[in-house]
Amino acid sequence: MPSSSGSARLEDVPSIDLMSELLRRMKCASKSDKRLILIGPPGSGKGTQSPIIKDEYCLCHLATGDMLRAAVAAKTPLGVKAKEAMDNGGLVSDDLVVGIIDEAVKKPSCQKGFILDGFPRTVVQAQKLDQMLEKQGTKIDTVLNFSIDDAILEERITGRWIHPSSGRSYHTKFAPPKVAGVDDVTGEPLIQRKDDTAAVLKSRLEAFHKQTEPVIDYYSKKKIVVELQAEKPPKEVAEEIQKVLSS
Repeated sequence: MPSSSGSARLEDVPSIDLMSELLRRMKCASKSDKRLILIGPPGSGKGTQSPIIKDEYCLCHLATGDMLRAAVAAKTPLGVKAKEAMDNGGLVSDDLVVGIIDEAVKKPSCQKGFILDGFPRTVVQAQKLDQMLEKQGTKIDTVLNFSIDDAILEERITGRWIHPSSGRSYHTKFAPPKVAGVDDVTGEPLIQRKDDTAAVLKSRLEAFHKQTEPVIDYYSKKKIVVELQAEKPPKEVAEEIQKVLSS
C-alpha cells in the first residue's frame, strides 16, 4: 500500500500497535460524537483535563497554535498563506485559522469529534467557526468554562518554583521543597518562571476576561455553556466533566 512520505507503511507497523489501534477504534465506535470548546484562564486546569476527555470520548485535541505550526511545516496551501502573514509581521486571519480547523476535523482521528482549546477567542471567531461547522452539518455541543477566582489562580501560579535542569516543580504552599528555594534532590537553587509572577498573571487575566467574556455570553445564549468549579481538586473536576458529558 503506498503511503505518504514520513508515515509508516501499514505492513511495517508492529502487530501489537495495529491490534491496540483496532481495539481502540472498536471501543470508540460505541461512543457518541462530541464537539467541545474548553475556555479557562492560565492555571485553571484545562491542560490536566483535556487529555482525560480526549481518551475517554475518543476525540482529537485541536490546539490552534500547534495546528498552525504543523500546517506551516507541512507547507499546506493554508500553511503557506499563514507563513506569509507571520513573515510580514501580521496576524493570521480568522478565516485562515477556521480553514485549518476545517481541514483537521475531517481526519479519521477527529471522526468522533474534537476538543478545541485556545479558540475561539472572539465572538467573530465563534461565528465563523459555527458557519464552518454548519456547512459540515455539525455544531458545537458543549462549552466547558473552567471558572475560578483570580485570587486562587494567583496563589496557584505565583507559588510555583522550578528546578531548571530536571524540570521538577514545587509549590510554596501545596508542594514545598524540604528546604525553601532549594531542589530536594540536587540542592541546587530553584527559579520562578518570568510568566509566573503576580504582575504578569494580572495582565494575562485582564486580557483573558476582556477577550473571553463576550465569547462565553455568545455560547450562553445557545444554552451550551457548562460552568465548572475549577478551584476543586482535579479528580472532582474530572468527575464533574464526566457527569456533564455523559448526560
